[in-house]
Amino acid sequence: MLVKRIRIPELHAGQQRIVDEALRFNVLECGRRFGKTTLGLNLAIETAVSGKPAGWFAPTYKTMADQWRDTEKIVAPIIAQSNKVEQQMRLISGGVLDFWSLDNPDSGRGRKYARIVIDEASIIRDLQHAWQQTIRPTLTDFKGDAWFLGTPKGRNYFHQLFAKGESGDAGWKSWRLGTVDNPYMSVSEVADARRDLPQHVFDQEYLGIPADDGGNPFGLDAIRRCICEGLSTAPPVAFGVDLAKSQDWTVVCGLDDDGRVCHLERWQSDWGLTRSKVLGTVNGWPALADSTGVGDPIVEDMQRVRPNVQGFKFTSQSKQQLMEGLAAGIQRQEVRFPDGWLVTELESFEYEYTRTGVKYEAPQGLHDDGVCALALAWACKNANPYTYDVRMLGAVDDRFNDDRGWQ
Repeated sequence: MLVKRIRIPELHAGQQRIVDEALRFNVLECGRRFGKTTLGLNLAIETAVSGKPAGWFAPTYKTMADQWRDTEKIVAPIIAQSNKVEQQMRLISGGVLDFWSLDNPDSGRGRKYARIVIDEASIIRDLQHAWQQTIRPTLTDFKGDAWFLGTPKGRNYFHQLFAKGESGDAGWKSWRLGTVDNPYMSVSEVADARRDLPQHVFDQEYLGIPADDGGNPFGLDAIRRCICEGLSTAPPVAFGVDLAKSQDWTVVCGLDDDGRVCHLERWQSDWGLTRSKVLGTVNGWPALADSTGVGDPIVEDMQRVRPNVQGFKFTSQSKQQLMEGLAAGIQRQEVRFPDGWLVTELESFEYEYTRTGVKYEAPQGLHDDGVCALALAWACKNANPYTYDVRMLGAVDDRFNDDRGWQ
């Protein structure tokens, strides 16, 4: 009889200790590069090889793509059927590996699993809903186990689950292991990071100890205090435009004289339609648009029609200054915005200290286009880089029509 073999990633001592001590519900807050994803793949594959169904959950399809490819490569000799559209692998053992994105917190509803792994659990916005309403019931038939893996990001629901294991709740177990608990990581590199980074940043990113605001430059409580009821109906005085790159969104954000968001729109389209929509939206009001890279010729083209559109080139230094300006406005509650996807972006936005300065960006797989557009609008409103009388420029110029372009 032909025997087919696969090579499952070998666990290092720190990972193996977790497996040996595991209970039914397991939460791991760890430093970056500890090896949490490798541990999770090992657990999920082991379950499917034994002939049982396993579910893998990630924040987005983008963050899940590498895990799908790595898993498919490992189990290739024993795959009976692989469906990338359905994100499912069926093995000759009878086991199943399902991959789900928690962009939709109801993903996986109605399935049944012997084991589920939730990767990067700290950055899943609706983790509580996903776990309680959808994922937990999938474990009932098999009395399956659950694994929550991630580097902490503040004291959110992921950390609350960690606390259940810490406090000894029945069936729950928690671990906190740092980057140096991975024997393959350079001890001297971690020591350099400790010297370079503020203590709270190092503690969270390398030791797995959550910071109060999770590395968010605006402050999670401050963001919530700035939420208002819907868009302002007052006229705009400034716009920020973040132009799409690759799979990102083009976002146009307008602020009124009181700093409230009065226009917020995002889309994905070709440059021709984008140009028409942007010009038709900003009209004669002052606007600051991302002119980095491919955005430079686009902004120059728009300036021929709308000289009030000014370019802003993103560099590490300029983005730091831009975001620090927005952070100051949010913390003083001078900026107001409606709840929804923009708040989600603001809450997930993070900063990281590096040897060359402070790096501001969304976590891998998430977007920050709205944050950038809001920051550009805030800078445009407050820096007053133009000598325009905004009341005069606010008059609608009927020569431009969104459908027909410049008349």
